[in-house]
Amino acid sequence: MQGVGRKAATYGAEADQLPVDRRIAELANRQHGVVSLTQLAGFGLSPRAVRSRVSAGRLQRRYRGVYAVGHDRLSLRGRWMGAVLAFGPDAVLSHWDAAALWELAEPHGTRFHVTIDTRAGIARRPGLTPHRSRLDPEDRDRVDGIPVTSIPRTLLDLAEVSDVKGLRRAYEEAARLEALDVRALVRVLSRAQGRRGLAPLRDLLAYDPAPVTHTRSELERLFLELVRDAGVPTPAVNVLVEGFLVDAFWSAARLVVELDGYKYHRGRAAFERDHAKHARLRLAGYEVLALTHLQLTGEQEWVIGAVRSLLDRAVSTANL
Repeated sequence: MQGVGRKAATYGAEADQLPVDRRIAELANRQHGVVSLTQLAGFGLSPRAVRSRVSAGRLQRRYRGVYAVGHDRLSLRGRWMGAVLAFGPDAVLSHWDAAALWELAEPHGTRFHVTIDTRAGIARRPGLTPHRSRLDPEDRDRVDGIPVTSIPRTLLDLAEVSDVKGLRRAYEEAARLEALDVRALVRVLSRAQGRRGLAPLRDLLAYDPAPVTHTRSELERLFLELVRDAGVPTPAVNVLVEGFLVDAFWSAARLVVELDGYKYHRGRAAFERDHAKHARLRLAGYEVLALTHLQLTGEQEWVIGAVRSLLDRAVSTANL
């Protein structure tokens, strides 16, 4: 063990002796290409040395006090990391950008959102939207080295900037990724007294996202949203009926909905297989309704009317 200790100490000493620019590059590599002025000072660089590297193009100013190292072709993660570094060690990525980093939503807008736990004023930065808010230790996390709000705290922040559908989608995606901790979410809500997002997020606690987590495509998800928003009973999705995998199924009504069309198939063979499947399901006594993307986006009233009509017809037939 003493030998291991000596090796570790020797490695630390050797690291300290590395050329400063190499150490800066290694740090930037861990931080998606960016470093802060505070970190540069920690390597012993004076303001004059920083200005010299900026003039030579070895550092590229990204925000005040934040620099890209070597080039300015930053990835989205690099830009997110730079946004956090711009507001200091207490800052975390938040709101839509946190949701995108957690893969709960697509990147939203051109300005990055950062939350800082401070009572002091916050200096503005071009392209960044700062939020001043108390952050419990449980509200903080890291993804790929980037400080970010936890998933429950991200959902609370989203509840204040998103519509109901956008919030619900993020909630469903967290469930799909098996990253939805309801108990942690309840704790966040208990700390959120007075927050505008409290009510819409609390409403989601009574919502079961399980059907949506089994969808395989955006088309299926779109259909489930349409059905749910219209108050139609939620079908089972991606289940076997007579040995065939179907997109949506109401077992009591023996109603199958298939979400496809030739445009969305991989080719003619898949198109023909689906038509054969539909024919066999009909022969087995099932009602089959095939819908396309165009119908789901442009003929929503007709789609809901058709589904309701077929469900009502099944109830009427059962009562004869």
